[in-house]
Amino acid sequence: MGYEIERKFLVMGDAWREGAAGASMRQGYLCLGPPSSVRVRIEGSRAFLNVKQSTLAITRAEFDYPIPLADAEAMLVSLCVGAPVVKTRYRVPYEGFMWEVDVFEGANAPLVLAEIELASADQAFAPPPWIGAEVSGDPRYLNTHLSVCPFSQW
Repeated sequence: MGYEIERKFLVMGDAWREGAAGASMRQGYLCLGPPSSVRVRIEGSRAFLNVKQSTLAITRAEFDYPIPLADAEAMLVSLCVGAPVVKTRYRVPYEGFMWEVDVFEGANAPLVLAEIELASADQAFAPPPWIGAEVSGDPRYLNTHLSVCPFSQW
């Protein structure tokens, strides 16, 4: 069984951009949960179907499967609840960890969030200087929520 242990933070400023490489993503939700969310994501020329436990807990069950790009395109157009979430994800190394910084576009701009995946819920890490408030427990910052209530409408 797959698990994700992740914490999410607001990002302050642009200092994180130095040396960061980004990839464009489009994703939509076939099911918003609970008890689970089902997401289709297109990243470049690759596509994935993801099933994740719907919870605000830092640790949650998660399963990710590659699917044909054409299938993902069709799902995004015809099967998703809410609007697709469009973002560019940047991978930013900092003190032994790989941070993922998501810069949202469209109705979710100018939101910028950073996520860190951990080996355990209590694993210690040093936050980079550009990390702001933690929003792991705030449901508004879940991508599922952003698909039906975009940041620009808050």
